[in-house]
Amino acid sequence: MYSLIQKRRLFFLLSATVLGAGVLVMLLSTLTTGSPFRLSIDFVGGSIYEIVFTEGQVREADLRNVFAEFGDEHVIVQQIGDAAERRWSLRSTIQQAAVSDQIIAELDRLAALDMDLLRTESVSATIGREVTQAALVAVLVATLVVIGFIVLAFRQVPRALRYGVCAVAAMLHDVLIVASVMSLTGLLLGWEADALFLTALLTIVGFSIQDTIVLFDRIRENVPKYLGEPWETIVNRSILESIHRSLGTQLNAFFIMAAILLFGGETIRHFIFILFVGLLSGTYSSIFTAVPLLVAWEKGELSLPGNRAAGARG
Repeated sequence: MYSLIQKRRLFFLLSATVLGAGVLVMLLSTLTTGSPFRLSIDFVGGSIYEIVFTEGQVREADLRNVFAEFGDEHVIVQQIGDAAERRWSLRSTIQQAAVSDQIIAELDRLAALDMDLLRTESVSATIGREVTQAALVAVLVATLVVIGFIVLAFRQVPRALRYGVCAVAAMLHDVLIVASVMSLTGLLLGWEADALFLTALLTIVGFSIQDTIVLFDRIRENVPKYLGEPWETIVNRSILESIHRSLGTQLNAFFIMAAILLFGGETIRHFIFILFVGLLSGTYSSIFTAVPLLVAWEKGELSLPGNRAAGARG
């Protein structure tokens, strides 16, 4: 039987390397942008303009130049619909009403084109802070609920708390991976974290926990079934028995998201990419982080409380 668990130190080294690189990227982003990743107007506040030019053509560069004149070098410009519609969505960090009026007037004069302002909206940074706080509270509550649920569901298994802690560790691993990727894309591609990023993050937390619980549940079932076998053998058997189900479920989601990435709209492409990375990390961490961490803890390889009887299972 091929043993994945015996290579756990290699998996730990790989995760530590990736996470370490991710932390460095976020530190670099903090030094250059003031935040671990670029923040959209959902968090820093700003204005949204939706306009249509009824005649002629307009270039994206021309629209950017208008906002650059008023101090916004990083306005988000998106064309809505077909090019023939000449419809644009503009998201700027400029909040002052007086300046917004000047921007609208300048857009109206742009290349002497006729312009209709379909929508203008101001976004307060306070809303972004409230959403962020709510997301952090949601992750904290999810962490406590997961630990409590696993301790209750695995109460017949010795040291059930360890299962819960390892599941949460894998979840935090995925959160850090996603945050690192968001930071990297912000530095390289100018992507900004918005409300959809938080949505993707919370979705990834749910998927990660679900995958880990499936594997732990199979371990719980196999422990009494294979009494007398070494602990590592039981765990490895449980992984091999469950991995096809985990990979099968995730592959279906991956194919759908890959199709959306290739053929979907620009407005959700960032969200789908982050979700794709998170689910990929969640699949990895459930198999190669949560379970090996549990085995290392059970065998006394971690400097954590309760390891005095760790060699009993080995």
